[in-house]
Amino acid sequence: MNVRWLKRWVKRYLFIIIGTFLVAIGLETFLIPNQIIDGGIIGISIIFSELTNYPLGIFIVLLNIPFLFVGYNQIGKTFAITTLVSVGFLSLFVSYVDDFNVVTGDMFLATIFGGIILGAGVGLIIRNGGSLDGTEIIAILANKRFGFSVGEIVMFFNVFIMTGAGLVFTWESAMYSLVAYFIAFKTIDIVIAGIDESKSVTIISDQPNEIAEKIIARLGRGVTHIYGKGGYTKEDKELLYVIVTRLEVAKLKSIVEEIDPNAFVAIEHVNDVMGGRFQKKSIH
Repeated sequence: MNVRWLKRWVKRYLFIIIGTFLVAIGLETFLIPNQIIDGGIIGISIIFSELTNYPLGIFIVLLNIPFLFVGYNQIGKTFAITTLVSVGFLSLFVSYVDDFNVVTGDMFLATIFGGIILGAGVGLIIRNGGSLDGTEIIAILANKRFGFSVGEIVMFFNVFIMTGAGLVFTWESAMYSLVAYFIAFKTIDIVIAGIDESKSVTIISDQPNEIAEKIIARLGRGVTHIYGKGGYTKEDKELLYVIVTRLEVAKLKSIVEEIDPNAFVAIEHVNDVMGGRFQKKSIH
């Protein structure tokens, strides 16, 4: 077994587990005791748990199962496995952390610090290739069909979820929940340096053909070869340029590192992508 691959694998899942624990802390010791919810599947799970008195962890697992199948088919096996680990550990941690003491009963403080801790946890999970929110997967697929951005579609879902929070708890709780969601959203942005769906990646390596072939085979993405010259060495260089979704960034970096650990990789945020052949394909 490749030692470098093992270290990368251990690091990825260690951070995912840490991220799920932070999410559980944010939920169970700050937000939920003050009737503040998150958006997405977690928010729906909190509402169902409140209405039925069944444990929160059960709904987190059950509601994410359909999205795990969709993620496996549309994004890839690695993403599905990391998401399954994320969801599984979160389900365990929320049951464990539920016995912890509530940190504060002040809704303002709970909103601020709960949102920050929740966002930091989710950011760690996403940064390492996992996800806790099935609505984001649906948003990515809907984006390709209807043209709305992922952020717009997720916010559309969350409008209904926050409305549900107002009906189940209070409208004050719904308003605090919206603030907590915004804080968590911005914290995620800080942790993973950009959460929109598209990223442009420029790769400079001495093994461009091997990397390009792997990206095409394993990500299903087209790769553009750009020819240039090094400003310092004056040597001819072959650059690779590829557009990927945010959820594919971790997989692409893994592919490049496997082939050329010394490759230069620059990742930039892309506001929009249109035309060409940028379409979602499954990862093998």
